[in-house]
Amino acid sequence: MIQPVTQEDGRTHGAHDHAAGARSRSLAIALALTALFLIAELVGAWLFNSLALLSDAAHMFTDTAALALALVAVRMGRKPADARRTYGYRRVEILAAAFNALLLLAIAAYVLMAGARRFFAPEDVGSIGMLAVAAVGLAVNLVAMRVLAHGTQASLNVKGAYLEVWADMLGSFGVIGAAGLIWLTGWRWVDPLVAIAIGLWVVPRTWILLRDAANILLQGVPRGIDLDAVRAQILACGGVDAVHELHLWSVAGNDMNFTAHIVTAAPDGHGKVRREVAELLREQFGITHVTLQLETAGRACETPAHP
Repeated sequence: MIQPVTQEDGRTHGAHDHAAGARSRSLAIALALTALFLIAELVGAWLFNSLALLSDAAHMFTDTAALALALVAVRMGRKPADARRTYGYRRVEILAAAFNALLLLAIAAYVLMAGARRFFAPEDVGSIGMLAVAAVGLAVNLVAMRVLAHGTQASLNVKGAYLEVWADMLGSFGVIGAAGLIWLTGWRWVDPLVAIAIGLWVVPRTWILLRDAANILLQGVPRGIDLDAVRAQILACGGVDAVHELHLWSVAGNDMNFTAHIVTAAPDGHGKVRREVAELLREQFGITHVTLQLETAGRACETPAHP
């Protein structure tokens, strides 16, 4: 017998819609701020011949693209499920997070190569103008980060956008420091050195984001959950003789879905076993969307190729 056991109700879906609306507003505000400053920073990089400023502008560009894509993804994710997409469109947010990670890695690679070339052939830099533009950029980044911060735990998509703004905020600090040193000492090589440092800081953090997005797209077990521990806890439930065909995955990073085949000795105890396993999964692992197939010992299906 296959039967879903879930604690989700209309309030859960309403909470999801409210959270998605809040993320949409936050992303829209952050997008407007970054898009306006991007134009100013590109002009400043050209006027003051600063690779560090250009590096920061490149990050600001990825911020703008990431925020725009994230905003589209959130709004698409609010569309209801249909006959073809029974889980809805929430995974669009994960696709956006993966795309943004790839884009940021490409930008970081360009900055590292350009920085290495200019380090050995430094050029004149307008340090005062560079300092002024970076200071304004820092203020914009801090505001954008504050707007996005509350949505990072609930959405990998927003987390990706937040990470890009965070990287750009550090870039602004670096540019301010570089501008000050160039103004005081005339050390032009500081400009490409800061650009390289920004690139090296961004790469590993972006890789983590890409790894998490890929795990969700490949329907891997969510991070922090041990499937063997889940199996052991289910086997410890009264009336459970065996468990197989365990599958645990996330659709959009803030949910967990679980299916399994449970073997019991007596068919008249199926209802009790089903309730106890569902309650266990909710309380011990936070899994609320559960579908269980109950089987009677001696008549269980044989699927040796699956866990």
